[in-house]
Amino acid sequence: MPSEAETQRSLVRMLGAVLGDVIREQDGEDVFQQIENIRRASVGAYRDGSDASSKALTDELAQLTVDETVRFVHSFASFLQITNLAEDHVQRQRGRSGADIAASVAGVVTDLEAQGFTRAQIAERLSGGLVAPVITAHPSEARRKSVLDRQHAIAHDLDRLDLAQSDAERRRTEADLKRQVSILWRTRLLRQMRIAVEDEIANATSYFAESFMPAVPEIYAQWEELLGHDLKSFLRVGTWVGGDRDGNPNVNGETLRRALRTQASAALRAYLERIHALGAELSLSSRFTAPGDELAALAERSGDTSPHRADEPYRRALTGIYARTARTLTALTGEAPARAPAINAEAYNGPDELKADLQIVQRSLVDSQGPSFSTGPLPDLIRAVDVFGFHLATLDLRQNSSVHGRVVAELLKSAGVADNYDALPEDERRKLLIEELSHVRLLSSPFATYSEETQKELRTLAAAAEAKRRHGPDAIRSYIISNTTAVSDLLETWLLLKEVGLFRPGETPEASIFPEPLFETIGDLRAAPRTMGDYLALPLIRALHSVSGVVEIMVGYSDSNKDGSYLTSIWELQKASRALHGVVSGAGFRMQLFHGRGGAVGRGGGSSFEALLAQPPGTVDCRIRVTEQGEVVANKYGDPDLTRQSLDTLVAGTLLASLTHTRANELSTQQAETLDTLSQAAMRAYRSLVYETPGFVEYFYDATPITEIADLNIGSRPTARTTTRSIESLRAIPWVFSWAQSRAMVPGWFGFGSAVRDAGVDIALLKQFWESWPFFRSAMSNMEMVMFKSDMSIARRYASLVKDRQLADRISGTITAEWALTRDTLLAITGQSDLLESSPDLARTIRSRLPYIDPLNHLQIELIARRRS
Repeated sequence: MPSEAETQRSLVRMLGAVLGDVIREQDGEDVFQQIENIRRASVGAYRDGSDASSKALTDELAQLTVDETVRFVHSFASFLQITNLAEDHVQRQRGRSGADIAASVAGVVTDLEAQGFTRAQIAERLSGGLVAPVITAHPSEARRKSVLDRQHAIAHDLDRLDLAQSDAERRRTEADLKRQVSILWRTRLLRQMRIAVEDEIANATSYFAESFMPAVPEIYAQWEELLGHDLKSFLRVGTWVGGDRDGNPNVNGETLRRALRTQASAALRAYLERIHALGAELSLSSRFTAPGDELAALAERSGDTSPHRADEPYRRALTGIYARTARTLTALTGEAPARAPAINAEAYNGPDELKADLQIVQRSLVDSQGPSFSTGPLPDLIRAVDVFGFHLATLDLRQNSSVHGRVVAELLKSAGVADNYDALPEDERRKLLIEELSHVRLLSSPFATYSEETQKELRTLAAAAEAKRRHGPDAIRSYIISNTTAVSDLLETWLLLKEVGLFRPGETPEASIFPEPLFETIGDLRAAPRTMGDYLALPLIRALHSVSGVVEIMVGYSDSNKDGSYLTSIWELQKASRALHGVVSGAGFRMQLFHGRGGAVGRGGGSSFEALLAQPPGTVDCRIRVTEQGEVVANKYGDPDLTRQSLDTLVAGTLLASLTHTRANELSTQQAETLDTLSQAAMRAYRSLVYETPGFVEYFYDATPITEIADLNIGSRPTARTTTRSIESLRAIPWVFSWAQSRAMVPGWFGFGSAVRDAGVDIALLKQFWESWPFFRSAMSNMEMVMFKSDMSIARRYASLVKDRQLADRISGTITAEWALTRDTLLAITGQSDLLESSPDLARTIRSRLPYIDPLNHLQIELIARRRS
């Protein structure tokens, strides 16, 4: 039987041959040969590795006309995409076969049973938890939805080929595969216009509807069968799309309404299809089976008087359920269902009413027909309604604390409460805000005149209050406060929520939406424990959180990395998580961390499973939310199969991190002191380069495609928070994306080699950490992967774009020298002779793409030079 690597290579060759045939048939033999010659030259240059072969390839690329260049880029990009499809296909096969058992819930349950946990205990812990991937609109996914759709179609054909039962079926599938590849070859890969918030809403909703809705009920059924116990719906889905206003002027109250309206439409239409299918299926006659009093009453209330269904109580009940769901769709979205209901009915007041009706049908079936009806489409539908409600995904609000500060200052001044709020010290701000939160008087007035910023914020929050009333309490629950630096940042948000009725003072204060801090920079992370300690000491805040007993805190990976280096970022996050857990548990609450991870390692990326196991003891506790953004969304949630595997891995890691309290994750004094020393040294080296080197900003803007990335149509959000050309104002995502494009990948490794050298840390000690400490091993593994993907020779070619040659040579030389030092240090710690030597499959996967990526880098350099001149 072929190995996974052999299967993947075979698939890549097969798909490559199909693409080659399509190019030959549609564009002619000459075009095919031109592309093939460049491909062979590229593979040869990669294998040879000499400057001469690289220059020969570059010279050949430079001779291409503009039209030939576009066609060549399109061909290599298409090949890389079908290579990804081959890898995804093997991953799906691995998931179906159970080969990844260690990183699955099934594997983790076996491990936990060996440690003395019962399946009942495991089910109880999960049912009391919360695991939620949160889709964000952060841009780094350049592919159009049309391209993603074609990729899904090709993936479906690969699955069909595995299942083909006859030569005829295989030939039909191969023909369709070629047709789909042909469409992909003629499909424009990039958007011609900048994506709008409305497009981001549509894209996110398509993932929720097409991947999460089919996958989530199935994975719950799988877990319940495994554990032998019912599970409460602890796994849920979140989104920022349409509610994240931080730095995006295009997000407002109307986008918030549109997001929830679009999501409600997708959820309710899916329910209608499934209810209709159940109505067609459940033809049970009362002549042969007694339906039970509950079901009989539901059928009677349905209003279905058709004589054709007089003896079919299940169909009559479902006719009524369908009609009420259809009316709910119209009430929430203004849309008509694709299939008109047979009768008129009132809309449901909330998803719990729909769920209750479906449960009546379910109970009757199980009671009268037996346990075979305890699984199947009806229980799956009930689970879907329980998880997705009438909102599909819970929408978070997000805004920067500086905006709230300005709005609150204006409201206080306009109301005559304080003329100089923005000049007050922190303790006086807190005192003033707590006083305002103690009574019901509002600050805003319809007769006052406010700035456009204040008006927009109040309108957006009013829209949030309306959306919660329309779509249910789970539609919006959290309000993320970016750049939280003080307790007043959180209290200001409470004051704004009060203005629209989302916070109600009184003897027993009530809240519908909870402000949550986002600690992003190194300074914010270091101050976070004290900030939260002061915040949770306030009687008002203790009363509000005592209802759920949970306090959620968000920690950011991207900005802390940009602020202080990869090593410093992950270490400060580790320390802050430990300290925050102590603060929150000491205050009598349960902490729920919200990890703001991105796709790239420089933004917190890497294996989710390993990252969870590397978390400090007690900080997971079966409650975690994590952002999923950019290209990662398609890679992890591109279809129901991938979604099931990704969710299973996420829950498996959460479960193992929560219930396994091994000494490996306990922090020793030696580990803490060593990492503190290394972190400080790494931050000095990193900041010396990025923030203290004269001319670095000029180098970065010239030696990376940041200017061109800013012009790409891949997101509605600007690349920088301000119009100034500075590293501080640049968003973390384009910062990391630019370094990745130039193959230097500075945010994922820079400073580590210098830190070990300058701090004089013993390599033998770090080797012990690597072997026994999950946090350190995960950190080194992610760094190693980034360094393997980087290429200093290509990065130096990007540096040739810098106008000031002395500046280019100086900074490029510093980066290259640090890369070599970090590589040698990393190899000494891991005991390898080459990067990824102990992970040959990963090395092979990355290496197989490089002959197709390298020419695109060379060509990008040439095109950037032409464009800028």
